Amino acid sequence: MANTDLSPVTQWRKRRRRLGFVRVEVQVRKEDASLVRGVAAALGDPTREVETRAILREKVVARRSGGLKSLLASAPLEGIDLERPRNFGRDVAL
Repeated sequence: MANTDLSPVTQWRKRRRRLGFVRVEVQVRKEDASLVRGVAAALGDPTREVETRAILREKVVARRSGGLKSLLASAPLEGIDLERPRNFGRDVAL
């Protein structure tokens, strides 16, 4: 018969998954490893998670633009010549 007992690590991971946690693997430079661990610890700490998440969203995560159309609408276009000569193409002999 196969052993149906789950290892303690597997049991712990299942409990964490039920609580809404997921495993994430990232690769960072050696000097940034402790920083990333600290951020992960702060996000996992119930007393600091809300503030940490707000700071990260404000300072780190790039805001999503509404696409090219909104980018162009917000661009300062004063002094830029947007006119170009009309091009009728080339003559095509049949």
